[in-house]
Amino acid sequence: MPGRLTRTALVAAIVGAAALGTTACAPSADEASPQESAPVVSTSPTPIPTITQTATAVRIPADCRAMLSADVLSQLGTVPLNDPSLGPSGVQSDGSLICIWRDPAADTTSLMTTISRMDRGPALDMLNDLVTTQGFSCYTPDEGTRCEKTWINDTYPVNDGRTLFWRDDVLVDTQYSNLAPTGYTASIISSVFG
Repeated sequence: MPGRLTRTALVAAIVGAAALGTTACAPSADEASPQESAPVVSTSPTPIPTITQTATAVRIPADCRAMLSADVLSQLGTVPLNDPSLGPSGVQSDGSLICIWRDPAADTTSLMTTISRMDRGPALDMLNDLVTTQGFSCYTPDEGTRCEKTWINDTYPVNDGRTLFWRDDVLVDTQYSNLAPTGYTASIISSVFG
C-alpha cells in the first residue's frame, strides 16, 4: 500500500509540474501574437482550388487537308474527303476535328482520323488498355505516346489498322482499311505540335 501511494503521489507531482511549466511558458493574452491566437473555424465549405494551365493549349486543326504534307496529299489522290453520307465530319461543336477519307461506294478502303482533347490520365488508361486487351504496341516518339496495330480485314485480303498519338492533352486517333499513306500520322504530328 505505501508503494502505491508513493507511485500515485509521484504521478500527481509530475503532472502538476508539467502543468505549471506549461502555464509559466504560455504568453499572456496581451503578449499573444496574431499567429498564435486560436484558429477561426469556418462553417462554410472550402472550395477546391482551380488548377491553372501554365502552357498554352495546343491548337486543334480546323482543316483536314491543310494539316497534311504535299507528299501525303498526293498519296491520297482523288479519295473523297468528308462525304456527308458517311456521318459527322469536319470541325465538331466540342472543337475536335474528324477527317474521313473514303469513297462512299467503296466496300472497305477508308481512312478516318479524329483529333480531340483528352487529359493525360484517361488517355494513358485507354492506351494501356489497348496494349493489355488488344495487343497494341506503344512507344514514345516526338515527345508523345504512340500506339498502333495492324491486322487483316475480316472480309477482304487487305490490311486494317489503328494508330493513336497522344501529347499535351491532344489525341490523334486514326483508323484505316486498305488506305495508309506513308508519313500520314507524322505529318499530322508535325502540323499540330510543330
